[in-house]
Parts: sequence; C-alpha cells; structure tokens
Amino acid sequence: MKNLLAVFLGGGIGAILRYITGLFMLVNLRTNVPIATFLVNIAGSFILGFLYIYFVNKPEISNTIKIFLTVGFCGGFTTFSTFSLEIFEMLGNANYYSAIMYILLSLLFGIIGVGLGAYCAKFL
Repeated sequence: MKNLLAVFLGGGIGAILRYITGLFMLVNLRTNVPIATFLVNIAGSFILGFLYIYFVNKPEISNTIKIFLTVGFCGGFTTFSTFSLEIFEMLGNANYYSAIMYILLSLLFGIIGVGLGAYCAKFL
C-alpha cells in the first residue's frame, strides 16, 4: 500500500510540473512546435538516468523512495502519449519531415539524457 501511495503522490507531482512547463512554454514561446513535451521528456530521461545510477550506488535508500521518484515522479513528468499524439497530428497535417525529426531528436536526446544523468550520478 505504501508503494501505491508513493506512485500516486510522485505521479501527481510530476504531472503537475509537466502541466506547468507546458503552460509556461505556451505563454512564453507561442509556438506550435511541441517543445514542452520534448523538454520534459529529455529532462525526465536525464533524471531517470541519474536516479538509476544513484540508487545502484545507494542500496540503503528505501524502495518506496525509489518508486516515488522513478515510477511516480518520472512517470508522471514524462509523457509518451502526448509525444505520440503530437506525431499523429504532424502526420495528419502532412508535416512528415517535422514528425520524423521530432521522433529522431526525441530518441537521440532521450538516450543522451539518460547517459548524462547516469554520468553525473557517478560523481556523488
């Protein structure tokens, strides 16, 4: 039950932060480019890579905290479904180049984000 509560709370916090990020980008950038989704997914990848290595090196941290931060927070913060919908919309509007670039850049920078996060965690 404790782990379910951890996922619930972490996911809620992550989702709220993602929503606020989207609003901030919409108000300040006023662009149709899905930059908010891209940024939260890359940031989430970095955080998850960092936490993965950090938790490997700190086995004394409770499993509930690990679940709160990884499954809960990172799961709520990042969004595959919105990413997929944005690509679907691009394809529906015949923006094939944008869709392909968005997919490739998201994958590339997501993997780089995990790697950088993991690298940074090694110094703690």
